[in-house]
Amino acid sequence: MSSSKSSNKGFVYREFGNDHSAATERGIPELPPQQQNLKVQASRKGRKGKTVTVVSGFQTKPEVLADLVKQLKTQCGTGGTVKDNEIEIQGDHKQKILDILVKLGYKAKISGG
Repeated sequence: MSSSKSSNKGFVYREFGNDHSAATERGIPELPPQQQNLKVQASRKGRKGKTVTVVSGFQTKPEVLADLVKQLKTQCGTGGTVKDNEIEIQGDHKQKILDILVKLGYKAKISGG
């Protein structure tokens, strides 16, 4: 028995669980900024009336998103987070975020009203 088989803890078959093996991870294709089509929109849905600016359409690694959200939070002077491969910035900063993303080389546009 090899060492890789001994690490599966005696399970022959597992459908659910916390096994984070490389085979179960979905690969996110890493595209350069100029090939990504991003949508910037303001949303209040499900946030108790608070407006947030949501940037969606990213095809990049979580580390890159973490760096980008930090930069956007600093530029806008507000809080924000990364959820489900989308960036959420508190407040309505659509135009400011669009300008920042375009300067960084992303193809972005404002979506919605």
